[in-house]
Amino acid sequence: MTKETIKEKILFFMESHTKKSFSMEEIAEGLQLQKSNDFKLLVQTIAMMEREKLVEFTKKGKIRLPQKNIAIEGTFRANERGFGFVTIDPEEPDVYIPKEAVNFAMDGDKVAIDIVQPADPFSDRGAEGKVIEIKERAITQVVGEFIAYDEKEVSETDLYGYAVPKDKKMTGLTFNIAAQGIKPVDGSIVIVEVTHYPEKEYPRSLEGLVKKVIGHKNDPGMDILSIVVAHGIPTSFPDEVVAEADKVPDSISESDLKGRRDLRDQVIVTIDGEDAKDLDDAVTVRKLENGNYFLGVHIADVSYYVTEGSQLDQEAYERGTSVYLTDRVVPMIPQRLSNGICSLNPHVPRLTMSCEMEITPEGNVVNHDIFQSVIQTTERMTYTAVNEILEEQNPETMDRYKNLVPMFKEMGELHHILEQMRERRGAISFEDREAKVLVDSNGHPQDILLRTRGVGERLIESFMLAANETIAKHFNDLKLPFIYRIHEQPKEEKMQRFFDFAAVLGILVKGTKADITPKDLQNVLEQVSDKPEEAVINTMLLRSMQQARYSEDNYGHYGLAADDYTHFTSPIRRYPDLIVHRLIRSYSGTISEALKEKWDQALPDIADHSSKMERRAVEAEREVDSMKKAEFMADKIGEEYEGIISSVTRFGIFIELPNTIEGLIHVNSLKQDYFHFIENHMALVGERTGMTLKIGQKVKIRVEKADPETKEIDFEFLEAEEVERLETPKQKKRQDPRKNRPTDRKEKNKKPFTQKKNKKKGKKPFYKEVAKKKKGKNKKK
Repeated sequence: MTKETIKEKILFFMESHTKKSFSMEEIAEGLQLQKSNDFKLLVQTIAMMEREKLVEFTKKGKIRLPQKNIAIEGTFRANERGFGFVTIDPEEPDVYIPKEAVNFAMDGDKVAIDIVQPADPFSDRGAEGKVIEIKERAITQVVGEFIAYDEKEVSETDLYGYAVPKDKKMTGLTFNIAAQGIKPVDGSIVIVEVTHYPEKEYPRSLEGLVKKVIGHKNDPGMDILSIVVAHGIPTSFPDEVVAEADKVPDSISESDLKGRRDLRDQVIVTIDGEDAKDLDDAVTVRKLENGNYFLGVHIADVSYYVTEGSQLDQEAYERGTSVYLTDRVVPMIPQRLSNGICSLNPHVPRLTMSCEMEITPEGNVVNHDIFQSVIQTTERMTYTAVNEILEEQNPETMDRYKNLVPMFKEMGELHHILEQMRERRGAISFEDREAKVLVDSNGHPQDILLRTRGVGERLIESFMLAANETIAKHFNDLKLPFIYRIHEQPKEEKMQRFFDFAAVLGILVKGTKADITPKDLQNVLEQVSDKPEEAVINTMLLRSMQQARYSEDNYGHYGLAADDYTHFTSPIRRYPDLIVHRLIRSYSGTISEALKEKWDQALPDIADHSSKMERRAVEAEREVDSMKKAEFMADKIGEEYEGIISSVTRFGIFIELPNTIEGLIHVNSLKQDYFHFIENHMALVGERTGMTLKIGQKVKIRVEKADPETKEIDFEFLEAEEVERLETPKQKKRQDPRKNRPTDRKEKNKKPFTQKKNKKKGKKPFYKEVAKKKKGKNKKK
């Protein structure tokens, strides 16, 4: 009998038994190899199988088949500091991947991981893993600034030079540019197609070819364009899309009106910002004889021109949304449509999708109608003008629009009714502080202004919310396939952290972490309204919320306390809205099983892709915002400002200035003391001084650094308002152990122990004497 034959018998024997491990004697008995020579051959074969990793020994010396590690697949998200997280399921916490276990994975890669440390629910510690395989690379091209080599270096390295990536998550990686194809000039912003990824021999290097030169770093607007391209956002429309847009007529014809309700005789207005060019929503309001209100919301019928499966439609799907960046917009559909035939410009007929509602004085929609229409807006109003009318500030404005003033007054009434209705049912209203960066013709920031939201802005928001809810409820009641805008209930672990934080501030939160209602959270915000802790509670609650997304399943909108919600009102700039219009049109005729099956199949992908494109746009917008704010502060080094602590982490505190600019004070630059991070208080506390720095606290800072390249702003701490001091863990340990003992009469008559008294006698503090005695005992041992 050969070793190979015995090997096969051993494997069959072990695989066919339910038992996991065997002694050598058990295998010998099972295979009837107890004779001396047979047993010797068995031992030799087992040793060979161990070397081949076909079997392994347990700690007790038994033999077993190798344990198969079940690899878990997910998406890797890189952090600029080298570590990362893997998302396995959006509903579950991410798995932490330490720097040394990343195994050359890059942001967005599909990876297989092993769990090396399971989650510990009792200590609130998440799972830790290591990347064992990269299944699919997400990054195939990179945007960066090209640094050229001289001729000698090119001949020695066979490289044109290297590129510095614009993405902060790739900090520390070198992108070598092969000496083939396009040779850019030094300082060019380039798109590099990756040909080689990091590996064992080159752990921090990639190699690629220059695919395209976008421009030079000194070109006006190149900084923003670099970010746009780095996020994979298209900067121009393909020729075939432009050609299709050019075929769309500039005006509507009689044939376009077929099957539409003609509303051109109604008084309908658009209300937008002064600089808006794509006017996609128009409204009308009037009070009915029965005391109810009539609200008409009319939205540009983009889906009539962007037809299903067309080049325009495919491009709009890919983009998902328009992207708004400081001094420019990257549109979802060509501007010839968005600013032309699809814009509800005044005094010209336009095709629309309408939602008319009858609303009671309590804010309930009792009747509604959804249909295709044609309108002709009476006036193009601005938020400024409407605010002046509602507040009766400007007689000239009142006189100019005197025929429309009564309607605007009724709009104001209906808005307050709808606002109060949302408040009654528990909609959560966060204070929203948005800033607008004003730039010059070269893109350099000149000022940062806080956006103000008057009644005019909030009025339009109320009307759009009402239409979105009405549309969603209509199709949910019909049980037809549909796309919803959902906002799910906060996750339990995040709510628990919020509960703990609120309790520290003495704020009572009704409900439990598993089933807390929006009304409960609204009550929390009301408790702290106009109090010092309002800002910190707003911030912490906002961070506890889940991210809104699109879905084919209707889970309701938690933040709005709405059972049904969708996006219907902006088809020029959001693809899901365009799909809602397309669904309305497709359901206006015969609804067959084939039609329902078609949308059942299509909507999950549309919802998922639209959510991803929305997040991509938000990331690009935030990155540009951060860059321009850093650029704005670059010439203000050394200047002093007052702000509030907006966030506290182990590595420092973030300070937000009144104009929303945020900067970091690193914990290492806090020279006043050694600071401990107290997580449940979201505070840093000085070990020696007890100085406490926590969210919402007013501070004075000096600008130390502002770097538009890294988009980072650093502040120097000067002073902070006095707040109640917290104790560090060390300070708690150092308290007199007799302090909490129950006192008797003898104890009451004793003079209190103090460190100060001991110092006068030349003694060391009590806790140091105890430590010294313990140390002596240990030495004796």
